[in-house]
Amino acid sequence: MSDALFPSALNKPPGYNDPNSPAGFKPLPQKPVLPPSFRPKKKKGRVCCCCFCISFSILIALIIIFAAVFYFSVNPKLPRFHVQSFQIPRFNVTETPDGTYLDATTMTVMEVRNPNGKMTYYYGDTAVDISVGEGEDETEVGTAKVPKFTSRKQYTTSLKVETKASNKQVDNTLANRLLSGYKSKSLAVNVAARTKVGVGVAGLKTGMLGITVKCKGITMKQLDGDDMPNCLIHTLRWIKVR
Repeated sequence: MSDALFPSALNKPPGYNDPNSPAGFKPLPQKPVLPPSFRPKKKKGRVCCCCFCISFSILIALIIIFAAVFYFSVNPKLPRFHVQSFQIPRFNVTETPDGTYLDATTMTVMEVRNPNGKMTYYYGDTAVDISVGEGEDETEVGTAKVPKFTSRKQYTTSLKVETKASNKQVDNTLANRLLSGYKSKSLAVNVAARTKVGVGVAGLKTGMLGITVKCKGITMKQLDGDDMPNCLIHTLRWIKVR
């Protein structure tokens, strides 16, 4: 039988004294070898994580403090948008064997007000879409562009927009409903302005943010009675501010 099947030496049990060892000699106790799962882990990673959490918390606190100081010192307010006036100098419906066509000219005055005493608003080029009618009857009657402008502190800016729709083919029934609303001044007016706006405070300017201003469902009769409902400001596709 092979010698490899038998160990050459057996481990001594605890407390065993070798009779062949010199008198009074006791071997030094061996340090037990622990498995990897019982070995103490280094705490370097925990220290780094704690430092990051503390630094991040301090940064957030500083941002909150700065925002609070800015808010109470500047007292920022959003701009206000209104449709000041709306006129349709030309609104003709023509019926031909080929279909029904609409010719319309509109003139809109949009009011932009800055209520702030310490902030200036900067606007980029603005595209203004004009339509008439509500719901399924809403019909576009033109688009115009307004060059960039600055809304100074506590200042009101009036934007004049003129659009034209020539030989626009529409459904005959729809055209008659729009013409009837135009004659009775119950025709709904819709204005949508797409632009970018930035803020200036104490000589500093921020980046520009895209916004869409929508003024929907305003009738000509309301505007003739000096009623100017607030328009809605849409930004980031889901935020709406009146």
